This record gives sequence, C-alpha cells and structure tokens, in this order.
Amino acid sequence: MTEQRFVSPDLIRQRFSKAMSDMYREEVPLYGALMGLVEQTNRDVLAREPDIARQLDSTGEIQRLDMERHGAIRVGTAQELATLARLFAVMGMQPVGYYDLTPAGVPVHSTAFRAVHETALQVSPFRVFTSLLRLELIEDSELRAFAQSVLDQRSIFTPTALRLIAQAESAGGLDEVEAAEFVLQALETFRWHHSATVTAAQYQTLSAQHRLIADVVAFKGPHINHLTPRTLDIDIVQAQMPAHGITPKAVVEGPPRRQCPILLRQTSFKALDEPIAFTDQSDSRGSHSARFGEIEQRGAALTPKGRALYDRLLNAARDELGEFPNEANAARYNALMSRHFGEFPDSIEGMREQDLAYFRYVVTEKGHAAQGVAGASLQEHLREGHVKAEPLVYEDFLPVSAAGIFQSNLGDAAQTHYGEHSNRQAFEQALGRSTIDELGLYAETQQRSIDECLALLSHR
Repeated sequence: MTEQRFVSPDLIRQRFSKAMSDMYREEVPLYGALMGLVEQTNRDVLAREPDIARQLDSTGEIQRLDMERHGAIRVGTAQELATLARLFAVMGMQPVGYYDLTPAGVPVHSTAFRAVHETALQVSPFRVFTSLLRLELIEDSELRAFAQSVLDQRSIFTPTALRLIAQAESAGGLDEVEAAEFVLQALETFRWHHSATVTAAQYQTLSAQHRLIADVVAFKGPHINHLTPRTLDIDIVQAQMPAHGITPKAVVEGPPRRQCPILLRQTSFKALDEPIAFTDQSDSRGSHSARFGEIEQRGAALTPKGRALYDRLLNAARDELGEFPNEANAARYNALMSRHFGEFPDSIEGMREQDLAYFRYVVTEKGHAAQGVAGASLQEHLREGHVKAEPLVYEDFLPVSAAGIFQSNLGDAAQTHYGEHSNRQAFEQALGRSTIDELGLYAETQQRSIDECLALLSHR
C-alpha cells in the first residue's frame, strides 16, 4: 500500500469532528439551539465589524470558524488514556500541555489532544480536553478498590476501533474505506449510555465522594460531556441565551472583554439532569448530571511574560473579590476584572512591543511591491509597512477556567479540597509519552512566519 492511498489525518479529524457534532446535537437538543445562536452572533459580528472580518480573512481563520469545536472527555485508567492517545494520533492529534485541576477541587489531571502545526489547524482545529481520574485521591481504600475493579472490567473501545488503530500504526495510515469505518467506530467511545454499570447505592457512594468520580466510574464509556463552538462575541451570546431557552452561568470565565481578546473566554449552561437505569433497576428511575453546553471566544496566545501578567491580574481580582465568582457577585467581579486588567495593553502593537503575545507575520501588498529591501530586519520591515503582525490564536485551555466551568455546572457543593497534588510524571507515564509544551509550539509558529517573510522579502 502506498502512502498516496491514505486519507490525511487532518481530513479524518475533520470528519470525526463533524460526526461528533451531529451525534451530540441528537443527544443534547440544547446544543443545537446553542449552535444556532453562535452562528447568528458570528454573522452579525462579521457584518458589523469589517476589521474583524478582514483580520479573520487574512489569517485564514474565517474558513475554520464554523467548524471550530472543542470537546471534553474523562477516562478512568492509564490503559484507557494510552489507547485514547493512539486513537487521537490516527487523526493527527497530539497531547499538548499538562493541566492539574486538583487545586480547584477536581480529582483529575489532563492534557489537550490537538493538531500542532498551523497548516493542520487550518484544516481542522478540533481539540479534546482529556482528563484522567486520580483514584489515589480517594481516601476510602474500599471505595478506591471498588472503583478500580469496575473500571478494570470495562472496555471503552470497540474491537473494530482497536483493529483500525493498529492498522494505521502498522501501515502508516488508513485508506478511504478504513477511515470511514474508523470515524464510526471511534464515535462509539464518546457516545452517551443511559444504563449505569453499578447499583443505585454504589452510584450514590461514588457521587458522595465526588460527582466526577461517579461520572467516570459508573458508566460503560466516558461519553463526551460537552462540545464547544467558537463565537466572535461571547458577551452577546451570554446575554441572548435566556431568550433561546438556555440558562447561562453567572460569570464568563477568563479575561474581561477587550478590544484585542487574549487567551480564552468561556461560558456555559448548567449540566443536564438525565435519566439513567442502575443495575438493580429495570427502568430509568435514576438520574445523573454531567453533560452541559459551553461556548468559547478565543484570543491571542500569550508569551510566558504575558501569561505571568495575566495570572497576576486574575489573581489580584479574585483575591479582592474574596470568594468564588457567582450570580450574587457577578457585577462586582466583572468590574474588578476590568479595573485590574487595565494594566494589560489592549492593542496589537502594545502587546507586541512588550512581548506579551505571539504573532504571525505576513508580507503586505506594499512589501510585495517593494524593491531593494533585502537584508532589512523584521523591525525595519514593520516600520516601513512591508510586514504586518496578526495575533496567533490561542489553541489551548486555561486550568482555572476549565475548573471554574466544571464547578459552576456541578454546583458549589461538589467542590472538594485536594490541596496541591500535581503529578505530571505519573500522568505522562500513563499517557505513554511526554506532553508537548504549548508555548514552544506558538514560538515555533511565530518564528516560521518571520523566516518566511524575510526569505520572501530578501528577493525583492
């Protein structure tokens, strides 16, 4: 078999993302309403803000906007995580970043599977925030052993999916027929199951320890728990959600509203209360809350210096608030965030000059027409208008934001204090490889764009 017959991993990822969205729309009707609201908001923003439309067009993001999604999934064992890594690799997705959510009272640590090169991201920016349950944080040894035994008995992948993963690894890819079957089989891992694998009493015991533990342990598979479209104006979506029968959470997670968005802002509607049948019941008399709807607005990827400033300003606002952001203090929290973040430059030039964000550099029409500019520096080209800078989109997640979204959907009663228990080494051992430093990826993308600009202009 020659490589020419293989379907590109980027196209497999694109098809899988579409199939996942279709499945989730059927399983969670409110997701369809959310999608409609996001699509209308994006159309309105593009019509009203020609500068935004021009920027998205020049960076190529306009083509990926409608298909942009991130999902989230939680697994229970090292073997499940390692096999998921192999499954995502078939779709050109690699583990980027390490996220420890225990300080937020969530007994998991995580990574984000996604494409890593800018050309692959343009084909499909689909990403999956993938968490591994940390059974060692369950203090009750009997409950810990029970949870382990339940997880050890399940297989979250179909035999055909496992066979096709191995086929892709041995042959170097999948052909058209195999790729189509792979998408269908891989989808089964993410499907919702109305039947639990434990009794009602066992479920309650797991849930009393932490509701997320019950969510991971008590079902046949890990089920996708949310799928997130990207909006160009999250504040409009937040304000419009009630009119569409969707109750939003009180506070948009992440940085405040800005002229030049940074990192990631998220909002959501509360987790659905869904009927399930336990093993000692003949019908769906129980219920479980896990799946919710989420919306995101993505901004510029920040450098280490920018991240440090972001963290300092966020912590200052939250420290002054003195409690977890909620409906009662939402207005004060938003005002505090806006005031503290006044220290963060809110222009492309301001962020670039202070080395706070990563950029993609492109040659302008003036640059293409310029003569005799070989040997000039990037700064000289920028000054002469031969090159322009566009912020790189942040492709990853915020640990605090992800945890905040999760806690807001489970309710304050779900919070547990695990303290500082970060264990990246154990996570990567379970994963079977090291996670990739996301900041290094942005730096590489930025440098590639600089090199391309200088090479092109050296021939003027």
